[in-house]
Amino acid sequence: MPLADIAALAFFTLCWLFYEQLLRMVSRESSLNTDMTVVRAAWMRQMARRESRFMDGQLLGHALNSASFFASSNLLLIAAAAGVLFGGERSFASLSSLELIQTSSRMLFELQMAVILVVLARGLLAFIWSIRQMNYCLTIFGATPEGEGIDPAELDAFGEAGGEVLNQSLSAFNAGVRGYYFALAAAAWMFGPIAMAIATVGAVSLLVWRQRQSPSAKAIRKLRARIEG
Repeated sequence: MPLADIAALAFFTLCWLFYEQLLRMVSRESSLNTDMTVVRAAWMRQMARRESRFMDGQLLGHALNSASFFASSNLLLIAAAAGVLFGGERSFASLSSLELIQTSSRMLFELQMAVILVVLARGLLAFIWSIRQMNYCLTIFGATPEGEGIDPAELDAFGEAGGEVLNQSLSAFNAGVRGYYFALAAAAWMFGPIAMAIATVGAVSLLVWRQRQSPSAKAIRKLRARIEG
């Protein structure tokens, strides 16, 4: 395999696997994800003290439907990528005949498709884990006691547990969605190692901007400051 392809693959792998550590380095104080953990924890504290938790179940059900939709879409993409990967010489001949596609050998072509497949598979596992944790959170909703005379400390314990589970669940959901960005960057390898490196930098830059400088990130940062203050 050419040295340029090895370098591009190594750069992509580092960005893909260590993105969260990179985000923590760039955003030392806060990011959209960390700010949202505070907001979700506040939600769960309010949930535990509400008389009716119907709205909370509806909101979490919406998030559960979204995770299920993304998981189903991810599975279809995995099936498509696997079909091309295991298509053998026929798939290689079809794609390598395109002028824009840069794949010097069948081995390189299969490696390119395998990287896309692995990124998508990791995202699928993240979505599945997210869905399972959302179901755990719904169980906490159902187990939270209702009525008068309940010890506030007990309600706080249910709220804190719900917040921890919900934050872990939506963190996994975010990881699954992030997989789409890196899958596109991996797919850019088909257009050459330089295209892959540029796409990887673009994906990371876009993700970091959305975490730090997007209007949503700024609004949530202000809300976190109000909650903590």
